[in-house]
Amino acid sequence: MVLTLGVGWLAVTTLPFLFVVVTSLKSQQDTYSGSAWSLPSALDLSNYRAVLEGGFWVYLRNSLFVVGLSTALILLAGSMAAYVFARMNSRLNRSIFSIVVAGMIVPLHVTLVPVYLMTRTAGLYDTPFALIGPYVASSLPVSIFILTEFMRQIPRELEEAALLDGCGPFAIFWRIFVPLSGPGLATVAIYNAIALWNEFIFAYVLTSTPANRTLPLAVWDFQGQYASNIPATLAVVTLTSLPLIVAYAFGQERIIKGMMVGSVKG
Repeated sequence: MVLTLGVGWLAVTTLPFLFVVVTSLKSQQDTYSGSAWSLPSALDLSNYRAVLEGGFWVYLRNSLFVVGLSTALILLAGSMAAYVFARMNSRLNRSIFSIVVAGMIVPLHVTLVPVYLMTRTAGLYDTPFALIGPYVASSLPVSIFILTEFMRQIPRELEEAALLDGCGPFAIFWRIFVPLSGPGLATVAIYNAIALWNEFIFAYVLTSTPANRTLPLAVWDFQGQYASNIPATLAVVTLTSLPLIVAYAFGQERIIKGMMVGSVKG
């Protein structure tokens, strides 16, 4: 029974992607003349060549820059905040932590107008930097929550020994908590990188030209360009999805373990 359900779920999750890949390798004639699930009569790489020559690398460069810098800032700010929440026991600290975690339930759409106005006022509209602030702010609540649970598991004896050796709070953070929180930091990095790589709404609202847009907008822009060319459109979808699939394939175990930290005490 379990095996049957597993195979069924594998088919549900895999077949759509296989359909996209197979169709992207067809010519337009094959697409419209044969069955949707039929194999291409000959592999047609012209769709990928047209996409790669049509500015795809610009979208990829912008995504790598925005997601990479945003993830680095999330790790830095999130780990520092988590260190404070994990080790400072006070009513104010618990209240602030509750407020931060409550940010996980705020719908992103309600922040679009104020974020757009602030971006225009700051002169960052239609630049890659316009996305970094919203990305970091929207990702910090869940990142702080995960990292706080990791850091609460670190034995206090290590911190006390470091204090006896003359280490201050910053030295303890960098030399003890950051290295021992490696699995948590990896979980947060993978989780946020996957989420931000696929983010659409902020990228659509805060950028307007192809030179400053990220990969999710590539699908949108190329869809208009190749509206009548289904294989070319699906070639864009394939190229955009591949980095996500590879990242999740290698990082899914860390994500699951990280989300489970703190669920079992003992």
